[in-house]
Amino acid sequence: MRTYSIVVDPDPEGGFTVTVPSLLGCITQGETVEECVVNAQEAIALYIEDLVASGEPVPEETAHPQVLQVTVAA
Repeated sequence: MRTYSIVVDPDPEGGFTVTVPSLLGCITQGETVEECVVNAQEAIALYIEDLVASGEPVPEETAHPQVLQVTVAA
């Protein structure tokens, strides 16, 4: 079992885009947050399966991403 952080960003036209910061290029989407989680689990499993089949190392998430807000004068 492996654990990865996902980032769920709202899309302007609806739904969400999901990225996995520790797995470069692992992206999926969903209409709801719940669907995003399921789709991310599937995308991560396929991504790892492809890495293993190619003989490449599987990245481990050693530090969790942080989401911070900053305010600037505009």
